[in-house]
Amino acid sequence: MAHVMHGAESAVRQPVVLPVEPASTGDSRLDACLKRSTDALLAAQRRDGHWVFELEADATIPAEYVLLRHYLGEPEPALEKKIAKYLRRIQGSHGGWPLFHDGPFNISASVKAYFALKAIGDAPDAPHMRKAREAILAHGGAGATNVFTRILLALHGVIPWQAVPTIPVEIMFLPRWFPFHLFRISYWGRTVLAPLLVLQALKPSSRNPRRVNIDELFPGRSARIRRAPRALHQSRPWFAVFALIDALIRFTEPYFPAGPRKRAIAKSIAFVTERLNAEDGLGAIFPAMANTVMLFDALGYPRDHPQVVAARNAIEKLIVLKRDEAYCQPCVSPVWDTVLACQALIEVGSEPALASARKGLVWLAPRQVLDTVGDWADQRPRVRPGGWAFQYANPHYPDLDDTAVVVMAMDRGAHRLVISGGADFSEAVTRGREWVLGLQSRNGGWGAFDADNTSEYLNHIPFADHGALLDPPTADVTARCASMIAQLGHAADRDALDTALDFLRRNQEADGSWHGRWGMNYIYGTWSVLCAFNAAGVNPHAPEIRRAVDWLISIINADGGWGEHGSSYDLDYRGHQPAPSTASQTAWALLGLMAAGEVNHPAVERGIEYLIRGNNDAGVWPESEFTAVGFPRVFFLRYHGYAKFFPLWALARFRNLNNSNESSARFGM
Repeated sequence: MAHVMHGAESAVRQPVVLPVEPASTGDSRLDACLKRSTDALLAAQRRDGHWVFELEADATIPAEYVLLRHYLGEPEPALEKKIAKYLRRIQGSHGGWPLFHDGPFNISASVKAYFALKAIGDAPDAPHMRKAREAILAHGGAGATNVFTRILLALHGVIPWQAVPTIPVEIMFLPRWFPFHLFRISYWGRTVLAPLLVLQALKPSSRNPRRVNIDELFPGRSARIRRAPRALHQSRPWFAVFALIDALIRFTEPYFPAGPRKRAIAKSIAFVTERLNAEDGLGAIFPAMANTVMLFDALGYPRDHPQVVAARNAIEKLIVLKRDEAYCQPCVSPVWDTVLACQALIEVGSEPALASARKGLVWLAPRQVLDTVGDWADQRPRVRPGGWAFQYANPHYPDLDDTAVVVMAMDRGAHRLVISGGADFSEAVTRGREWVLGLQSRNGGWGAFDADNTSEYLNHIPFADHGALLDPPTADVTARCASMIAQLGHAADRDALDTALDFLRRNQEADGSWHGRWGMNYIYGTWSVLCAFNAAGVNPHAPEIRRAVDWLISIINADGGWGEHGSSYDLDYRGHQPAPSTASQTAWALLGLMAAGEVNHPAVERGIEYLIRGNNDAGVWPESEFTAVGFPRVFFLRYHGYAKFFPLWALARFRNLNNSNESSARFGM
């Protein structure tokens, strides 16, 4: 596998000698820290039993929200004033806007943020706007933006549609076996593209009530732009083929007959409306929701149409409104936040913690999708529904990661009698296990939402310059599913577990780590896989585990913690990219090392000490860094809950293993 070859030149570094004293289980500070952080997590639980924390992305989502309101001709000055303050605060010292905290300049995020601020009313000659404009022009101007930014600029009349890759709405008629089909791409690609196909066909224009333009962001002050260039991940031969196809479509599209186009538009609308998902929105993600609102507007739906009202409300629910600032989230994460909080509290094991965890599991139970046959059934039509979605509701798109973790929490919390009384969740566990097993891909791994979503050539079409059009099996999700199978311990599932473990071994990097698709990055992936190997009973002295342990120890920071930079996702992988320590990444490293039987290693003790020192009087770990990812290299995330439950989990695991004299946990996570 290519993964094994990456970074072959990177030798494993020797452990760093740290100038801090290690913590111990007899340390009263550990107990006090556990008590403070447990109380803080309990206090954050909602009355109905669930947790939901803010989910923050970069400047693009709040900027797009502002521009959506201006597209519709509905600016809201009071709210926009708060969003403007947020955008100004997160502007980088380089003048533009990064994709993650203290990250490098990003041209697309910067153009969107500048455009939004100008639409809100910030004067172009204001110091922060002048600084941003200079940085944007120094990086090639607005003509150097990515495809999704170009689409936004075309919708607002800034650039012509000819500068956007063409995907005709008639693709809705293509058969399943055709090389390009909606079900060959990821769920997020599907839900974003379906309404966008209609927008590209109709080419509507923004109302832009303030007549804002950004001509000054183009060299020569002229909004001329070439067609989308080849992205770094795209091969020249593939891109040349698809660019030729794009040119042929552009040439012939004006001659497409009106009748089939009308029927294709109707087919696209039917796809969207079937999955509209009430006030939780299409796909429960902002880009798909925004495209849906613009779709209904382009079709002339009245503002009081029930579908328009639902689509608009879905977006408004994403707004985080504070006293002085506001921003728009890309989505919400209540199921993920709740199940991880439950896992941490079960590990804590006190009466209040277990009672709170049980309440969280009871909240999760009815959110299992048991009746809706989602898009995943296109590849697995004989599998019964049984998964959980990430958000409050997203029945067409449950995901394997959430489902595996919920099943493990329910199994540990009830079936193993950790939590006494109440529901035993046995039917929920059975259906969740069945659904996860049914979506294993042919190569032994699991993707996040679909099985065998591996048509890699599609990432080379001009539209896919983000490089994330697919949902292939990954090490972190595969590890989570393998952990679930191993924890449940059904003999009939052994073959599925063995093929999953083989997948993980094949995808280990040369330096001993594993790539983390959904958390940043190799620390997250390595923690996930070590948990799976431990749950499956792999000998902790196995070479793949020893290499992973050596790698984790080699990248420890001088303060005793762990951190990893977003540049670790760069295509030219050069090994771990160090960053200041964070509480959540330190917790992942500690949980991974303890899963490998290293609870007494000095690095673990020093990591525990780092967490104890970093916990404040309110029982929380301040963490402004982004430690998760939506699309590698393109879209990063900051889960505000990660620093609230992962460090608590690691501290409780350390205490429990030492008190029990066991070398590793008996559970999948």
